[in-house]
Amino acid sequence: MNPFVRIDGESGRITVTVPVPDTGQGVRTAVAMMVAEELKVPVESLAIEQAEGDPETYGSQISANSNTMQRLHEPIRTAAATVRHQLIKAAAQRWQVAEDECRAGRGFVQHGEDRLSYRELAGEAAQLTPSDVVLTPRDEWQVLGNPAIKRVDQAAIVTGKLAYAIDQPADLVAVVARPPWIGATPARFDATDVRDAEVVQLAGGFAVLAKDTYTALKGRENLATTWEGGAPDADSDEWLAELEAALPEGKTPPGDFVEKIYVTPMLAHAPMEPPTATASVTGDEVTLWVPTQAPDRVRKLLEEDFGTVRVVPTRAGGAFGRKFEVDFVLEAVQLARHTGRTVKVLWTRDDDMRHDSYRPLSVHRIRATVNDEGLPTWRDHAVSTWPLSAVLEVTSNPQIMKMMANKYPYDVDGELHFAILPPPIRTGFWRSVYAGQSVYVEEMFLSELDMAHNQVERRLRLLTDQRVRKTLEAAAEAHDGEPQAVACHQNYGSVVAVIAETTQDGRTKITAAVDVGPALHPSGVRQQVEGAIMDAVSTAQGARITVRQGKVVQKSFGDYPWARIGDTPEITVVVVASDAPVGGLGELAYPAAAAALGFLSQGKQNSDSR
Repeated sequence: MNPFVRIDGESGRITVTVPVPDTGQGVRTAVAMMVAEELKVPVESLAIEQAEGDPETYGSQISANSNTMQRLHEPIRTAAATVRHQLIKAAAQRWQVAEDECRAGRGFVQHGEDRLSYRELAGEAAQLTPSDVVLTPRDEWQVLGNPAIKRVDQAAIVTGKLAYAIDQPADLVAVVARPPWIGATPARFDATDVRDAEVVQLAGGFAVLAKDTYTALKGRENLATTWEGGAPDADSDEWLAELEAALPEGKTPPGDFVEKIYVTPMLAHAPMEPPTATASVTGDEVTLWVPTQAPDRVRKLLEEDFGTVRVVPTRAGGAFGRKFEVDFVLEAVQLARHTGRTVKVLWTRDDDMRHDSYRPLSVHRIRATVNDEGLPTWRDHAVSTWPLSAVLEVTSNPQIMKMMANKYPYDVDGELHFAILPPPIRTGFWRSVYAGQSVYVEEMFLSELDMAHNQVERRLRLLTDQRVRKTLEAAAEAHDGEPQAVACHQNYGSVVAVIAETTQDGRTKITAAVDVGPALHPSGVRQQVEGAIMDAVSTAQGARITVRQGKVVQKSFGDYPWARIGDTPEITVVVVASDAPVGGLGELAYPAAAAALGFLSQGKQNSDSR
């Protein structure tokens, strides 16, 4: 029928093609719900297919910047509504009746006592010329907005049946001996003690290929390597001192003012499934199975060297910005080309923790003039940090950085200033990017200005945006307890307000209210907010990346304290009814949750500022 919806003329099976990757955010379910709503069929009746990298057919296929639902909801719903209209038109032509006398639902078009299945009408409908259609009004939704709709692949996930990238079969498995210190390049290797494996020198290390994972890992363990260059003395404390010295002067507030300095640490992505990719190269053709966030970008990149490129996005066990990178992709392609066989490259947890594209380190200085009630009346926020290696030219521009980070929702005059230093380590997109640092700092500062007063009331006095006010009020109304820590964030066309407290028995309670416009998939909305809160739990508990003697110190979840099940707080998520356009969500809740939990975890003491 169109690139997104296909009806089998023999079986009647309706197949939905999802154009962007699902890295755990639930886009497959949301797209299926859109199609089910407009075709008037149950979600469970649909077959779901992942689109390959094909920007000419699907447009942008990047899963990033929290804009997937904003981009997809109209074209997907329109595609499905067009199919419904064509089916009705085909039925009306058969019966020689008016189209508005026919109704579609549950796989049939009906007119009085007569009905025809979508299967019977598919061939004729496909021949009709599409025309403008009207989408199902919101007050008639049966599927969209329904909180009872669960993930379409939920059972497969919890039973272990769902195949992820790491499950992809291959002729050979490869692991790479990576630089022992930052920036080192491979010089020589000695494979005397390596058994049943081949060693290939790459630009970034030495690949060990074997028939199975164990043999490859054992071979890497026994491989002797020599490295050159780089920064064997690199130390993150020295990087921090350089950033502190580079803080821009900014503006001096009028009259007496309060000043605080904050540091936000480097962070690793730490997806549950480390990077992996499988490639097959035959002559001028390459096929790649990869958990990428950008299959169209990968395809365009490979088309520079190959005549025919297939990029097959697999399910990803988490991404958070890490799988926008292409380092693991290029390793698989290079090794497949070298061997002439299908090769799967595996990164171990240690590999990814010590060779990630990290959230940049940053230093913040906030100055504010404060009135007699402890409320800011003027502020100045200076930041020194690093750009992102993946988009170095863009994020080296202070004006663009200000646009990305300046999300201050309160009615207080002020400015944000950036000093951008060259990154001494690879940096990349990390959930909420620079807003995750600037919003965290600004909300922490606002909380610390007057800790004795009700934080909800203080923010309401500074908020003029009615949408943000309504969201904060919804969170306050739903929170059963004392609002000890509060933070708000407005971004991606959406709003979130987070309230946190530590109860007398030591439990952590969090209430988050979120306005995403129409909540197309309410269950998914709650899951995204809960996931962002758990990331905030992790950073509040002290997760950070440090470098000593040229090496990343942290190497696993043993010394990078990401939240365990037992760390999960009591979480309440309130979805606020809204007439706003569809907004983004995946990154929205982290900055506010990090600020609320960070303030809470320091026991209302300034341990994170000095």
